[in-house]
This record gives sequence, structure tokens and C-alpha cells, in this order.
Amino acid sequence: MLSHLFYDVFTDTAVDPAMMMLAIGVSLLLGLVIAKVYQFKTVYSKSFVMSLALLPTLIAIVIFLVNGSLGAGVAVMGAFSLIRFRSAPGGAKELVSIFLVMTIGIAIGMGYLVFATVFTFIMSLAMLLLEVVNFGQMKHSMRQLTVVIPESLDYESIFDDIFNKAANHVELANVKTSDMGSLFKIKYILQLNGQMTEKELIDALRTRNGNLEIAISRYITKENEL
Repeated sequence: MLSHLFYDVFTDTAVDPAMMMLAIGVSLLLGLVIAKVYQFKTVYSKSFVMSLALLPTLIAIVIFLVNGSLGAGVAVMGAFSLIRFRSAPGGAKELVSIFLVMTIGIAIGMGYLVFATVFTFIMSLAMLLLEVVNFGQMKHSMRQLTVVIPESLDYESIFDDIFNKAANHVELANVKTSDMGSLFKIKYILQLNGQMTEKELIDALRTRNGNLEIAISRYITKENEL
């Protein structure tokens, strides 16, 4: 009775149940490995991690079912192109992880179980190593600075000498008026160089803006950009 579950009524062929169970087991195991590696030093959601763990098995079964059929393969790839994976926050690391588990699933679906296993462990070690050494991390701190100044001051150049000392890069991100136009609220993006502490920077700015509101916070980069 169990053998009928793996019998193709259209082509009069059957699949070896043992090999199918082996492929499913390997894909589940490798998916769990990638999901666990992804969690290392990463803010993640439960649903996304579960998706990473299960996606290789799904892809493997789909590829296995369409193996040898070019038309069916194109149709399946078209269907997958409509899928949009979303997580909060999302970014390049999530996208790479999705492509990684899909590649593993494709390899298993085509019968390359050993290759998929070796590939998974090589990529897992590479991901862990890059996280441990903080590869790609910026050497200097990025900050978002908000300063309120009276409308009588020239916001374009009033802080230039302070910024030249405290930062390697300064970008004027936004300017808007407040308090019936009597004040300017200015937002800067700074790349601090370490020559001044944040407190020293704030104290220097306070001497210029008449001790009005100043706020400094960590700048959140656009992680969705590749």
C-alpha cells in the first residue's frame, strides 16, 4: 500500500521510498543547520527561521517532481518568482540565506546529497567566520544628529569647524522650520572619527545654538540595499 504513494499513474513509474525519505531527511537536517547558523548574532523572527529550516525540503521535492521536464521546470521557476519573502527587519543577509537554502534544496532534488551536505557545511563555516571577525563592519561610528538653532543663524556653515574636528564625513540630511518659523531643526548624518566624544561634541554644539535642543542617536543604515 505504501508503494502506491510513490507511483506515477501518468508515466507508469515509481520512486524508491527509501531514497525519497533519505532526501527529505537530509534536506530537513541541512535546513536546520542553516537556520541555526543564521541565528548567530542576528535579530530574527520565529517564522523566518522556520521557513529557512523547511524551505530546502520543499524545493527538493518540487525539483524532484519536475526533474527531466523543461516545461514544468520553467513553470515552477515562474511560480517561485512571484514569492516575496518578508521579515522585519529585512535585509541582504535574509536574502542570501533564502538563496542558500534554495540552492541546497535544488542540489538535493537533483540527487546530489553529498554535494549539498559539503556545500552546507562550507557555507555555514564561512558565515560563522565572517560574523566572528565582524567582516564589513565600519571602523567609525555613524550617528544621526538633530540640532535646533534660531532662524537668525546660518545653518549651512555655523558648525563647520566643529564637524571638521569631530567627523570624517558630514551630510546635511534634512532642514525644517518649527515654532512658527522662528527655529530651524536640522538633521545631519555624521561619521565620527574618535577625536571627540559624543559629550564633547554636544557641548561644543550647545555653545553655538544657544543651548537649544540637541539629539544624537545611532544611524540605522538601509540594510535592504545590496
